[in-house]
Amino acid sequence: MPKLSPVVFATAIAVLYAPQACATAQAEDSARTPYGSYLAARQAATNHDMVDAGKLYRATLADDPDNIDLLNRAFLYTAAAGDVDAAEPLALRIIKTDPQNRSARMALAVAAIRHGDFAAARMHIAGSGRGPFQALTLTLLDAWAAQGAGDIATALKDTDNIAAQGGTAALAALHKALVLDLADRKDEAENAYKSAIALSHDDPRAVDAFGRFLVRAGRSDEAKAYYQKYLADPGLEPIAKAALTGLDKGRKTERMVSNARDGAAESLFGIASMLATDNTADFAILYLRYALYLRPDFDLAKIILADRFEALKRYEDAIAVYQSIKQDSPYGAAAAVQAASDYSRIDQPEKAVQELKDMARRRPDDLDVWTALGDAYRATEDWANAASAYDKAIGALGTPSAKDWPLYYARGVARERTGNWTAAESDLQTALKLSPDQASVLNYLGYTWVDHGVNLGQALSMLERARTLSPFDGYIVDSVGWAYYKLGRYKDAARTLEDAVLLVPGDPTINDHLGDAYWKVGRKLDAHFQWSHALAFGPDDKDKPAIEKKLQDSLSVAEAPGG
Repeated sequence: MPKLSPVVFATAIAVLYAPQACATAQAEDSARTPYGSYLAARQAATNHDMVDAGKLYRATLADDPDNIDLLNRAFLYTAAAGDVDAAEPLALRIIKTDPQNRSARMALAVAAIRHGDFAAARMHIAGSGRGPFQALTLTLLDAWAAQGAGDIATALKDTDNIAAQGGTAALAALHKALVLDLADRKDEAENAYKSAIALSHDDPRAVDAFGRFLVRAGRSDEAKAYYQKYLADPGLEPIAKAALTGLDKGRKTERMVSNARDGAAESLFGIASMLATDNTADFAILYLRYALYLRPDFDLAKIILADRFEALKRYEDAIAVYQSIKQDSPYGAAAAVQAASDYSRIDQPEKAVQELKDMARRRPDDLDVWTALGDAYRATEDWANAASAYDKAIGALGTPSAKDWPLYYARGVARERTGNWTAAESDLQTALKLSPDQASVLNYLGYTWVDHGVNLGQALSMLERARTLSPFDGYIVDSVGWAYYKLGRYKDAARTLEDAVLLVPGDPTINDHLGDAYWKVGRKLDAHFQWSHALAFGPDDKDKPAIEKKLQDSLSVAEAPGG
């Protein structure tokens, strides 16, 4: 889908700029004074902690109930935390002094739709002020409120109005199809679905909705062929696989959107999905909270919500959302895998490993689970178990294709770290056969050959190719320089390693390599300087003694590095 222009959440709530250094003092004050609660609320807002921000702003508002700024902040953060029922009375207070307040009117419209009061929803939508962004959202909500009230003509007119706005043709076509489908206008609905799929380039929601339409129309063979073509698409595979399983078992297929409330949730989800940049993540979270308020079982909305939390580095919040998705959902396995990955991000790799091991026992043939388990082991540098997990993943793979190169690369790295170079080399070469222009694979295989002193000419060609593909990767530049060194091209090595140090100035290995190259070209003082840097930057235990020896013994030319 096309992306909307960025809308920064902070602009809707004035300023959010609490000094980071005051966090501890603010938290302590919050237990004692209204001002402390306010400071702590601002800190929570700065940290994108919607739940605490909402609670603390409400607590501050209770001590200063006529403060309009506090009222707006308390409302918005309460809504963004997902507590729309608590946000509703705050929104009602806002419109008493600001009748056209867009955010408050939208929340009240959403609440009215949730309660089936479509006339009230349309009243709030009509009473709202309209900026370009809000106009799209409110028009979509009005379409579904009109549909809920039985006014199909107005609902379709609203979708046509959406289509007239730039970059929204696919969204408009999908919602028009959904409205027509509910109205049992089958031919028109089919045409609109096909238009939505074409305009959106196989958007998952349009694909899912049309597949369900085919099944309900009694066109099962056509539906099977339709879903099967999407099995190779990672983004659509869960939908297609679940649908095909349902068809094989004769399960009843429901509409993707079965009523106006679901349609309103779909509209909010669709807009939130367009807000894909980091500086719109807060607004996306607000809209996704509204969508889930209307449709609590909307698992794909939960996936996107968790993703937005990850963009804000709110990994605990993301984990909580992922874990709310049931295991039998089409997105259940993906959610569990991602939750485990987030445990690694919050320095709980053991928790990630345990979660994935439990899942692997339940889903022994699941490629994604074994891959994630291998990644989790790799994060803890448990290379042997990582290699074993990748073995299981590759065993579940079937015939590999170009997209599978990362799996062979990951196993190759794990095998190399366990000392099984022959097997590692085979994996790395397989990865390159699958996808020849992967700089990381070219670098790893080429550097290891250089380090082993084999295939030096071929290794250099591979490394130079990797540098061309990733010219600003200091580690790849270092590999090229080290290959020159091993081939005796010391001047080239020194020049190239100087470039590497500029790109990654604090790496001990790169500084050590540059020192070695300087020594070979007769720049002994510069060599000592680089070795000193390498030692100061904390080299590995296996490298540290060699660097210390170079510095202490003032190596002679005969004892020069690499000799």
